[in-house]
Amino acid sequence: MTSDSPHHLLIEDIAGGAMPVTVNCDMGESFGLWRIGDDAGLMPLIHIANVACGFHASDFDHMRATVRLAKTHGVKVGAHPSLPDLQGFGRREMKMGREEMANCMIYQIGALCGFLKAEGMELNHIKPHGSLYGMAARQEDIAHAVCDAADVFQVPILGMTGTLHEKIYPARGHRFVAEFYADLEYRPDGSLIVTREHDAKDPALMAARCTRAITEGKGTATDGSDIPVRCDSICIHSDTPNAIDIAQAVRAAVQPYT
Repeated sequence: MTSDSPHHLLIEDIAGGAMPVTVNCDMGESFGLWRIGDDAGLMPLIHIANVACGFHASDFDHMRATVRLAKTHGVKVGAHPSLPDLQGFGRREMKMGREEMANCMIYQIGALCGFLKAEGMELNHIKPHGSLYGMAARQEDIAHAVCDAADVFQVPILGMTGTLHEKIYPARGHRFVAEFYADLEYRPDGSLIVTREHDAKDPALMAARCTRAITEGKGTATDGSDIPVRCDSICIHSDTPNAIDIAQAVRAAVQPYT
């Protein structure tokens, strides 16, 4: 793809400003008989869905069901590939070389693309999951592996500002979509705290943080200090215990900016 391809442009609205903020959700994470998250309740509240591809959660039946649910609600679907860590929910780091990591992602994204094609939909974006997301933020070879996979599918990549996501993805010719996390905490250095299990959060506080991130470009770290953030899209996790309440509060708060 050439550098002037539509996928590589920072799309602007008619007034020349930034695109509206979207709400995205990591979802489709049930597996077999086990149910995680209320996807049916969350889907009407979001704009884009990051669908698990089977390596940290989900399976072939749940992947297709999630794609169908997204189609029903007019929600765009992106791939949420993970380290091959089903037992650890993709939240344990693993040592993998660049080519192996890229192949791991291509395998998962390709599977989701099959279900999207079956439902007459297109892949909207890629967002690495859990520890893979964190590794790509810090390790150049992993960030390049993400781009190697994205080269195949030619869609934007979601990531964090101030990390290798923002440095390497655009340098490799991919559109970078900066995320702000509504339901996770940040360290004073701006890095994200990814816990193995997510605790319930105060919906009003999470909504207020999102509004501040949009209007001021600032977030609040665990020590109360301000950190710079960029907010093209706000992420909510379906496995947070009160995810529906958070999603409702966040969607209402960011409505003027969507």
